[in-house]
Amino acid sequence: MIASLLPVLVVGAGIGFLGGLLGKGGSALATPVLVAFGIPPVIALAAPLPATVPGSLVAAHGYRRKGLIDRDILTWSLIAGVPATIIGAVASRWVGAGSLVSVTDVILVALGARMTWHAGRTAAPVDDEVKGVDAPSMRGRTIAVAVITGLAAGLLANSGGFLLAPLFVAVLGLPIKPAFGTSLAVASVLAVPGTLVHLALGHLDLAVVAAFAAGSVPLAGLGARVALRTDPTRLERGYGVVLVVLGVAFLAGPHL
Repeated sequence: MIASLLPVLVVGAGIGFLGGLLGKGGSALATPVLVAFGIPPVIALAAPLPATVPGSLVAAHGYRRKGLIDRDILTWSLIAGVPATIIGAVASRWVGAGSLVSVTDVILVALGARMTWHAGRTAAPVDDEVKGVDAPSMRGRTIAVAVITGLAAGLLANSGGFLLAPLFVAVLGLPIKPAFGTSLAVASVLAVPGTLVHLALGHLDLAVVAAFAAGSVPLAGLGARVALRTDPTRLERGYGVVLVVLGVAFLAGPHL
């Protein structure tokens, strides 16, 4: 039993590090990898979500200590995103996920290309402080991003972090590090409704969840520390390249 869970722990460690490094929970990336290691699709879909909560919180803590979480954006993202996630989860029984996944992958490629091309143009000052966002128009855009991300998170059973950070940069104009920190904080909460739904449906294999969490939670903090020490322009450009590669790979591969 322990030997069969070792790949899950290794996958969890890799996903946790990437999640902390790239400001995302990592559940969307974990599912196809776990399936490739022989985990049943339903279990692979649900198992990363519970680990996303503590993993994202651990990673977000490093950004919070540096003042790199925009509390106004966090607040409005949760106000709009949590109900949208619940609506998306309920609607998932009627909406086919295949076409939504394809649309999401195209969005990832577009956002990644934009970030790669514009890297550094939204860079923060040297001290990387987050400026307050008080304008009604900015709050409106924040709510729009949260609703879109929440609906996608509910429909696709993930924390939505794969869309949050790039949309925070592209739509709200946040510098890359505040976008990562705020994304991690929001994703940690958006993962909760999906986790509760899968728990009620009996999709959570506790052994797989524990093995994944044991690998992902410690490495999420390490990934965040690496990101915080990386030059913002390089981090944004590298993140854009990763989004393009992942989006193309997901479009080319089979959808669950």
